[in-house]
Amino acid sequence: MTDTPPPRRFHGRRQGRRLRPHRAGLMETLLPRLRVPLPEPGGTLDWRSLFAFRPEALWLEIGFGAGEHLLWQARAHPQTAFIGCEPFINGMAALLAGIESDGLGNIRVHGDDALPLLDALPDGALDRVFLLFPDPWPKARHHARRFIQPESVATLARLLKPGAQLRVASDDAPLVDWMLFTIRGNPAFHWTARGPEDWRARPADWPETRYEAKRLHGPPAFLTFVRR
Repeated sequence: MTDTPPPRRFHGRRQGRRLRPHRAGLMETLLPRLRVPLPEPGGTLDWRSLFAFRPEALWLEIGFGAGEHLLWQARAHPQTAFIGCEPFINGMAALLAGIESDGLGNIRVHGDDALPLLDALPDGALDRVFLLFPDPWPKARHHARRFIQPESVATLARLLKPGAQLRVASDDAPLVDWMLFTIRGNPAFHWTARGPEDWRARPADWPETRYEAKRLHGPPAFLTFVRR
């Protein structure tokens, strides 16, 4: 008899304030058309079939918040396919409103824990991954809830093409140290910084979000890793 690993559980809020009527309507009408249908466990997702055009690349954002960064990138790169993961209902509704107003056809969404989606993607599917200002889970007993773990980094190494980027950011210094230690512990990734300004200054193609502007924990760090 073999031990079965415990099922993954999402930790965090699912919903905040009540949605405005229009956004609540988008959750009923637009979300079903944009939701990524996951295959059966062990199956592989044909991500190209999700889009009405032939994408040049696939970029993934894990935990897109209110969607400002994801919408900006999708507008700037219309020939790139995007998948955004966000279990927080209010954030999902905000993204849907932006997709509708901008008429964007290159975004698909996953409204739950990102790990089942990652498991379904084929090797080398991703050209870029964003993880911006994730929950720091500051208490030591909650550190296992942080997204960046050796196992998730290994999964990202499987999914990212050689030369592809992993971009992470946080304004929580202990979490920055955690992410640096964990990602650099995987030999598949190279941290591109050569000096302090390479992680203190936000790149020009990395738009500021409302969360970043709040500076809740301190100055943000912007980290870029390249898949070797």
